[in-house]
Amino acid sequence: MLKRDLTLGVIAGLCIGLGGSVFLACCNDFTGYGKIVGAIMFSVALLCICFRGYALFTGKVGFLVLSHKKADISAVLLSLLGNLIGTVVSGYAIRLALPALGEKALAICEGKLGQTVPETLIRAIFCGILMYLAVVIYRENKSIAGIFFCVPVFILAGFEHSIANMFYFAASGIVSLGAFGYLWLVILGNAIGGMLIPALSLLCKVKE
Repeated sequence: MLKRDLTLGVIAGLCIGLGGSVFLACCNDFTGYGKIVGAIMFSVALLCICFRGYALFTGKVGFLVLSHKKADISAVLLSLLGNLIGTVVSGYAIRLALPALGEKALAICEGKLGQTVPETLIRAIFCGILMYLAVVIYRENKSIAGIFFCVPVFILAGFEHSIANMFYFAASGIVSLGAFGYLWLVILGNAIGGMLIPALSLLCKVKE
């Protein structure tokens, strides 16, 4: 089971790498129609993950509110580790094969490291909310509408997605304590955001 959770996490990380690559390829100056197209095309990552049942940390962490057994927590943490492996592998591969995309990733990451802690945390929380909504709409309503709207929204709004950022930092070649701390802050924010809606929803349920 542990091997399965880790492997599904790695595959999800590779999918995020694909989505991040097409986003970088579509963007010239990260403004205008290219960015909009890139944000929409990034949705291919979450579509593949949801359709095939791969394990994405930001898509799973919110469900810990409803089911938080030891096995559930272990699965989420292993998915995070797998996501890291998948995004780092794909990021360095893209940097090697498509250096121009690596340069674009570098520009993105330098901007992210210039953010304050509150800015990064709040952006990550809002992204976590959107990712939970995208996945729960797919699971419970059998609809991909949440994916096609929530993913472009978090990108165009400038919110922070921890797994996508792992890919961007790997593709940029940046390895530093600042980047390490930044990624953990985004992971925390995504977790808070992902759990926020289901936690608040519990307050609306009528007790038996």
